[in-house]
Amino acid sequence: MRGYMDFIETEDGLHALYGAPAQASLLKVTNALTPAYSAWVARSRLCILSTIGPEGTDASPRGDDGPVILVLDPQHIALPDWHGNNRIDSLRNILRDPRVSLMFLVAGATNVVRVNGTARITNDADLCARFARSSKLPRSVIIVQITEVYFQCARALMRSGIWQTGDQSAGLPSMGDILAEITSGVFDGATYDSEWPEKAVKTMW
Repeated sequence: MRGYMDFIETEDGLHALYGAPAQASLLKVTNALTPAYSAWVARSRLCILSTIGPEGTDASPRGDDGPVILVLDPQHIALPDWHGNNRIDSLRNILRDPRVSLMFLVAGATNVVRVNGTARITNDADLCARFARSSKLPRSVIIVQITEVYFQCARALMRSGIWQTGDQSAGLPSMGDILAEITSGVFDGATYDSEWPEKAVKTMW
């Protein structure tokens, strides 16, 4: 790739290309949840949890039918770990490197709020009980100690029109299609696709 493309490899090169940041982009950063930031993340039903470990980086969507996190205090938030595929990539990364970032989205809003901090994992019974869904509890809860909070520039969501373009999933390969392709047809992708919706409903929490 180096044969036909120049790469920027220094911070000075980046600063020369982009110039100084806007004043608001510097003023927006806080080291804890302000009342306004707290209200914002408490409305979010979907966030992306980013972690890092020896194998590299990982980003995991986390969603709920109500607030995706619980604000414990201005410096701490709690994120339940609901039923998933048991790869526990994010959890293993947190054990080895506690640094995390979360991006909170709210349907219809073009801004995204970012929380950076360090995380620990607990299965404390009282805390897990605060997330109870009938008789179901998360197996663990991620506690994030906040170091930074700020909102992201809205242009990315505005450019994508993500909240205005409607359902664009028609014609996409299914997850079964992907599994069948990866395994050269050994994995029964059609059965996987037909069984997945009912399985998901039964194991949502």
